[in-house]
Amino acid sequence: MTDSARPAPEPAQAGAAAAPAAKAKPPAPEDRPFEEFVPELLLPALSKEVEAYGGPAPLLSFEQGPMPVVGSPCWLVKGSLPGERRFWLCFTAADLSSAKTIAVSEGGGEPSLLESFLIDEKKITLALIVSRLVQRLNGQKWLGPN
Repeated sequence: MTDSARPAPEPAQAGAAAAPAAKAKPPAPEDRPFEEFVPELLLPALSKEVEAYGGPAPLLSFEQGPMPVVGSPCWLVKGSLPGERRFWLCFTAADLSSAKTIAVSEGGGEPSLLESFLIDEKKITLALIVSRLVQRLNGQKWLGPN
């Protein structure tokens, strides 16, 4: 057989194009805009976890306002539980990776102390925020049969 009679080899790309495209991984919940993530995902997940832990359903809100104790502007997740127990999760910017603080108050008083929240974590996820916040509230003996 002569060289001119041989069929030309197919380009390598033709086989790759025929293979099905890899499925795109859906975006992580944390990739949603901050202003959607908190009210649509964080607040319902937090409420559900507090109740699953044995606590009463918290009253939760999300707003911009002054940070407790220092008064600087921030994004706030405000929560309250029976017994005039209140907590504030503060984000210094509209970003999950921004600096975060938490404050708690019992008996209707104002908080007097801000605590750093999730300062050593490289990746902030919905599950991490919820679990650590519930852990902190349980440390106050506000949840379950403490």
